[in-house]
Amino acid sequence: MTEQIRLQVGDPAPDFTLTNSDGKQVNLADYRGTSVIVYFYPKAATPGCTKQACDFSENLTVLGDAGYEVLGISPDSPEKLARFAEDEQLRITLLSDPGKDVLTEWGAFGEKQNYGKVVQGVIRSTFVVDPDGKIAEARYNVKATGHVAKLIKDLKIG
Repeated sequence: MTEQIRLQVGDPAPDFTLTNSDGKQVNLADYRGTSVIVYFYPKAATPGCTKQACDFSENLTVLGDAGYEVLGISPDSPEKLARFAEDEQLRITLLSDPGKDVLTEWGAFGEKQNYGKVVQGVIRSTFVVDPDGKIAEARYNVKATGHVAKLIKDLKIG
């Protein structure tokens, strides 16, 4: 496997401006002063990604009460994200990165193992960005199921 970017705790979070499921521009810099959970997932409306998005959405009040915003990023179009959010009644902010530029910059796109083969794709990853815009947590190759509960426990929320 080739060497890829891996963000570390303490690194500045790479800034981005992406389109959300409502067609509006969202910039990470707008969240300065707030803790933000940024998670990357492969594809809207697939079983694992749906489970993960629903887990974040169901825990949004707990996360929000602890001062966290949640941004989910995938290569899907804003239109597909809008359908996904509506179908699953998601309350989190979903962002579209069709060119995979942000995914790549955060180390969430590249070579990964898939059923024993090395493939190029989205690496399911979750980051916590502190109020100063620095990486407070960097987790690559996370599991879709149980991940949100583990994150809440590790962050000592609730």
